Amino acid sequence: MAAIPALPPSPGAAKVAPTSMGNAPSPRETDRPPAPASNQFLQRDRLRKLLQVAKEHHRALILTHDNPDPDAVASACGLAYLLGQCAGLSTTAAYGGIIGRAENKAMLRVLHLPIQPVSRVEHQPRDLVCLVDTQPEVGNYSLSSPEVPQLVIDHHPARPASLLASFHDVGGPAGATSTMVTQYLRAARLVPGPHLATALFYGIKSDTRDLGREYEPADIDCYNWLFPLIDKPALSRIEHPSVPARYFAAYHRAYERARLHGGGEAVVADMGEVYVPEIVPEVAERLVSLEGLRWSLATGSYKGELYLSLRLNDRRVNAGKLVREICAPLGGSAGGHGAMAGARIPLRGRSPELLTNDIFATFLRAFHLRPGPGTPLVPLEP
Repeated sequence: MAAIPALPPSPGAAKVAPTSMGNAPSPRETDRPPAPASNQFLQRDRLRKLLQVAKEHHRALILTHDNPDPDAVASACGLAYLLGQCAGLSTTAAYGGIIGRAENKAMLRVLHLPIQPVSRVEHQPRDLVCLVDTQPEVGNYSLSSPEVPQLVIDHHPARPASLLASFHDVGGPAGATSTMVTQYLRAARLVPGPHLATALFYGIKSDTRDLGREYEPADIDCYNWLFPLIDKPALSRIEHPSVPARYFAAYHRAYERARLHGGGEAVVADMGEVYVPEIVPEVAERLVSLEGLRWSLATGSYKGELYLSLRLNDRRVNAGKLVREICAPLGGSAGGHGAMAGARIPLRGRSPELLTNDIFATFLRAFHLRPGPGTPLVPLEP
């Protein structure tokens, strides 16, 4: 398996401390401010344990959850860089499913990130399997062989199966897995080049909604540390991509089908068949900004699976726990944490409309609301 290629610098990128990621020779940090003293010992100890496991191997497959978001993609590329530089491993970052959201596709295209579909590489030889931004028990990643991952890094709440890994760092405290990977790079005194720095920065930015949702001090610290290193024009191109006409059609359908419950306390939207699964959490994220809303839930079917996404404005409820409790009995895989969670459920011949109606009713009852047709969010014109 070929070693992970260097990330090339973008045109117009700011000059930063030299690294082996497309700049000049030294990969070691020299003139960046160190991490806070209170965290340095802990991070170096974790780095030492991670590298102890890694150095016993030669070829690593680093896998994200299926249909990865920017945080998962950046984390995989960052860990690949770390293992290549500090442990001398040949590394391959990969994902299952698709990358369909316009911003996520732009991120790969603009930054030339060295990550590829797992279907292209999963039969290549490897002796180390790593998971980032997901955990073994969740089951939302694509690996045909029954291997137990030896290395797991994820900011979501710890699952018992993760404790079986030779090395695990799960649960944070961090609002993004990109934060945790950045901490490892800093502990190793590695400075990422502009493309990797931009990916990690955007991973933190998007997962914490611009440091406005479920962020920790570590997220702020890494966000500020990465900012001078990033390619600002590239970041703008990622955050403002061109979108296809069906993107607007999907939003039109979502708004037309959205129904309010509990006097405007909740909104649910069945999007029907969607062109990419990532549009489902995007719509849920948009709907939760409705004034006075407590929670939003969006669903959409894609290639024989029903995707759902829950967003909360209520800190008293844990979205991840609720989605797991509701979706696990339906045969689905689920993940998430306090304010946001998602799941995918195999249809297996079931009607997506009937399954969606049952799921909406279950969520409404869980929030002590009466199931029913609801009120249109956007009343149809006469």
